[in-house]
Amino acid sequence: MPSATQGLILKLDCPDQPGIVAKIAGYVAGHQGNLVEFAQFSDPLGGKFFARLEIDTRALDVELADFIEGFGTLGRSMKATWHFRALPYRMRTAVLVTKTDHCLNEILWRAQMAELPVEITSIIGNRDNCRALAERYNIPFHLIGMDGENRERGFQKIRDLLDEQHVELAVLARFMQILPDWFCEAYRGRLINIHHSFLPAFIGANPYRQAHDRGVKLIGATCHYVTSDLDAGPIIEQEVERVQHFHSPLDLARLGRNCERTALAKGIRYHVHDRTIIDGNRAIVFPD
Repeated sequence: MPSATQGLILKLDCPDQPGIVAKIAGYVAGHQGNLVEFAQFSDPLGGKFFARLEIDTRALDVELADFIEGFGTLGRSMKATWHFRALPYRMRTAVLVTKTDHCLNEILWRAQMAELPVEITSIIGNRDNCRALAERYNIPFHLIGMDGENRERGFQKIRDLLDEQHVELAVLARFMQILPDWFCEAYRGRLINIHHSFLPAFIGANPYRQAHDRGVKLIGATCHYVTSDLDAGPIIEQEVERVQHFHSPLDLARLGRNCERTALAKGIRYHVHDRTIIDGNRAIVFPD
């Protein structure tokens, strides 16, 4: 559903209890707001409630800041955690790459087509392979040496770049480096990775050779939030393709690239539209 031209996104989670939907809807209606979308999920196993709302605020009877502040009384009464985002907006995003550019191409194309509300501040690479593509889109490219003893210093330089550019989201678009724990913690919930296999299977190097040797019938890709546990963060999106007996490892890689592009694009879209809520080791996703 298209976003309201002037409005808010509200993301919320709290202990499940009767009447939550009515209370939230009543608050919005009480200030002449219009609910464009109300997606909610009650988890009977965890006893929690999750919701994502889109609110048209053009007819509000109070100032936007007062509406947001006033919600605090209701939110606290429900022991909720919540977040508002004003519409329209573009999320400041950096893309980290190594050699391959198919995922980077997908992001740049979708951003150019306005499918993703992102402002790409820079492309950061530990190899020079993607520089020409960055220059084609007039996006600054930063080459950061990370070999051997330069690894820790390289991540410190990346951190400085992200902070200087006020980056809200960093996307690892086939960035073939293991991130240090301190980096993962500093950007928790703001780092998205695409893994070139169907997690949790085939972790690590040469996943398509691993998959071929096991005779898999499905191959795919996983888009997930990054944590200090390698390739084990909350999953946002997964895509899969059917594998036939005559497919070679190169065929599997080709199918996998299709999955990677699609899964990453969807994962970014869900994140930048505030359609994800991290709940422990999993992500609650409200697809559009």
